Order: sequence, then C-alpha cells, then structure tokens
Amino acid sequence: MAAAAAAPVWSVDPRTGKRREQVAVEATADEVDAAVRAAHAARTALADRTARAALLRRTAGLLDEAGDAVVEAADAETALGPGRLTGELARTTYQLRAFADLVEDGGFLGVLIDHADPALTPPRPDLRRYKIPLGPVAVYAASNFPLAFSVPGGDTASALAAGCPVVVKAHPDHPATSELCAALLRRAAVESGLPEGVLNVVHGFQAGLDLVRHPLITAAGFTGSVRGGRALYDAAAARPHPIPFHGELGSLNPVVVTEAAAQERADQLGVGLGGSMTLGVGQFCVKPGLVLAPAGEAGDRLLAALTAAVSDTEAGVLLDQRMREAFCAGVAARAQLPDVEAPVTPGAGSEHTVSAGFLTVPAARLATEGPHDLLLDECFGPVTVVARYTDPAEIGAVLARLPGNLTATLQLGAAESAGSDEAGRGARLLAEVTPLAGRVVVNGWPTGVAVAPAQHHGGPYPATTSTSTSVGGTAVERWLRPVAYQDTPPALLPPELREDNPLGLPRQVDGRPERG
Repeated sequence: MAAAAAAPVWSVDPRTGKRREQVAVEATADEVDAAVRAAHAARTALADRTARAALLRRTAGLLDEAGDAVVEAADAETALGPGRLTGELARTTYQLRAFADLVEDGGFLGVLIDHADPALTPPRPDLRRYKIPLGPVAVYAASNFPLAFSVPGGDTASALAAGCPVVVKAHPDHPATSELCAALLRRAAVESGLPEGVLNVVHGFQAGLDLVRHPLITAAGFTGSVRGGRALYDAAAARPHPIPFHGELGSLNPVVVTEAAAQERADQLGVGLGGSMTLGVGQFCVKPGLVLAPAGEAGDRLLAALTAAVSDTEAGVLLDQRMREAFCAGVAARAQLPDVEAPVTPGAGSEHTVSAGFLTVPAARLATEGPHDLLLDECFGPVTVVARYTDPAEIGAVLARLPGNLTATLQLGAAESAGSDEAGRGARLLAEVTPLAGRVVVNGWPTGVAVAPAQHHGGPYPATTSTSTSVGGTAVERWLRPVAYQDTPPALLPPELREDNPLGLPRQVDGRPERG
C-alpha cells in the first residue's frame, strides 16, 4: 500500500483568506527525527562561545539587510502592517545582539568556586560549579509575533546563547516568513563557522507532537493557547524521561482603576485603555482583558472616553479565519449574559475583519462562581470587559478568583501612588495583585514588553508553565543546568572552572565576586 502524500503547507493571506503559495510539506516522523539528529550533531560546535556570539550577531545583521523582504513576507501572512512589523524586526535583532553580549560576558554561566577548608565543621571539599547547556531544544513559534516569538525570536536566541541547537515547529499562520528567517539564520551559522544544523524548522501538527516526544530533545519553549500548550506540556511530562516545558499559554491581564485615579484622570485612562486593548487588533498576549473600574460619575467619564477611543478604531484583520470565528463567537456568548452591556459592540466587521468593542458588567457578578465566569477567560482579539464596582471590597473579591497572569496593572491616584493616602490603598492593592502576575504595572499599560535584563515575561499558571521568563537576558537560564565538580584534579577541570580563569569569566570565589 502506497504511503499517503505529505500534506502541503500553504501561505495564506488573512485579508482575503486565499492561499498565496505552497511553502513546504508537513514533516513526517522520519523528517522530524532527522532534524533533531542534525541539531544533536551540532551541539559540540556550538559549545564555542565565540562562535555562537558571532552567530547571533550575524543573524541580526542578515535580518537587518533583508528587512524589507522579511517585513513584506510577514505582512502578507499576518496583516499586522509594515509599521508594527518593522518595530518587531528591530526588537528581534536587538535581542539577538543582546544575547550575543551576554554570551561574551559569560556571567550567565554562574561560576562559583569554594576552595577546600578542612577547618570548617563539617570540612568543606573543593567545589566548583557552573552551568552547561541541556542539548537540543524544541521551540514552538507564536502566531501573533512572526519574528520576535518565532524562528529568530527570543526562545531561539536564548537557546543558541546557552549553547543549545534548536528545532523550531513553525506556526501555520506564517510558514513563508518562517522559512525565510530560517534560511537567513542557517546562512549566519555557516558564515560563523558553525553547521547549518544548529537551526532546523519543521511544519505540521503531528510534527509538533513528534518533536516534543523525541528522546534527544532536552527542553521546549512554547507560546500559544492554553489548549495547545497544555497538550504539549502533558506530552513532555509523559515521556519516559520528562523534560522542562516552558510554555506561555494565556492571560487575562487584569487592570484595577481606583476611585481616586478615575476622579483625577478619567479621560486619560479611557484613551489609554482603548489604545492598549486594540493595539495589534487586540492580539497581544498582554492585552488588558479585564478592568475593575468604579461605578459613579468618575467611572462614567472613563467609559465615555473609552467609548470614543474604541469607536474611532478601524476594523482590523485577525491572524487567521479560525481566530476570527472564535472571537466573534466568544464576544457573542459573553454579550448574552445577564447584566452584560456593550457600549461599543465587538464582533464581525466585513467578511474578513473584526470590530473592536468592550463589555460592561457589575463587578458583583464576578465575585462568585457562576455563568459570568466566562468573562474571566481570555478572549483573543480587540475586546475588554469593564467590571464596575460599587464598593472597593468587590475589587479584592474579584481578584481572589483570578488565575495566574502575565501582568497586573494598577491605576492609582496621586496620594495612593505616593503611599500617603490614609487608607494605604496603593500598598494594599500592590500586595493583592503581586501573587497574580509576573509583571506588575503601575500607572501605565501592560502592552509593550521591554527587552531588558530586569524584565520578567511569565507568571503563575496558566500564564506560563514554569517560573522562568521568555524575555530578557535571564531567559537563557531555561536551557542550562548546573553541575558541580568536587575535588577534581586541576588538569581535568573545564576551562571555565580553572584556578587561573583562562577565559576571563566573572565569578564568585569563596563568597567574593571577581571579574576576569
């Protein structure tokens, strides 16, 4: 019996729903195996920190050189627009260069040396600790960031920085962009003296499952839906040898607006919220999806400003038709709940677009379990829910029912921000939202995740499946494991741990920091 033909992978224009071109075919189990084995074979060459820093810098340079073509390809498949994508490309190349700096510095290796001290009780042996790469990593590309969270994105960059070759499961919404970026990255590898196998790409749903189950894959990074991420997370845990699965799954990103904040700047808050919830057609993972705002005159002014801002927002195209259908069905189901109103009705625009809007509901409806729990689920697209409280105690009651989130935002009054209000609301609210999120924003909006050493992009489940970050320099820690050498003869120690520090690494020796 003849084997079934491999399913084609098409590039689709979300503005029309029409196929543009066949990009590839879905990978078979044998092809996934070959990609992983190629990555596994490349790990020795990638151990050279100088070579992998060069790889990261050259990849950034090639992406810059091909910027027009990359942005054009991504826009054709995502409809995110040249402006947004040009900014995303700049973010992508910035983080590649930032990881190159991190590799060259070497501090991420965490070198710790404690010399033997027989006078201690109990006596201490000679101990030398640093971090080593895990091995080949699986990366699952995100739909809403075809560059920064996809083939050349942060998961790939941080894994390569750690010394881990990567196999990317491309997202079906932008396969042509994925192949273009993969070709540039593989070219950068060759030009940096490394094998092409440091980066491989596979396509197809089954390929994603085969990838996470492959015995040579040592860890995985994922950005996507709760359903898809949980299935892969469970598959990673069910392996004979389970592996770390760093998944970003979903987030409501609650916002609390105090009465004082609404009184002081209702108009500004309405405009800011409207801009944040509609940015990128509401397809940012940190979009504010639930806002606790006061009832009464100040809250009415906030809603009036929000209504004006959202009403002026043009209909937009979501990443694919499936997401559009889910958005329209989701907002319709929410709007039918008792006491839910739609000052600006979200839903279908034209045949291929959606219109932004927002819903309101009394906060008391969310304080106890019931059908309104639907409003506490993320709805991907340009919509938010404004829950209006009549008593500040309702804020805590609603917050207590929320799952983990990437962000939580507080909009405070001037006295609350200064910590000088008699009730101590600012400090109390900060303490209430901190357990809910990985990043707490005060008097700002959560959309926009700066790439910086102190950044944390993660949060309690279901926001993420681990305590790690996928943005910022510490993202590299996901792909490393520590190893300590005890009483090891100097001639046998790796260069990173030798007494004379031949690599010039920053390290801590007997509790004191040293620079190379």
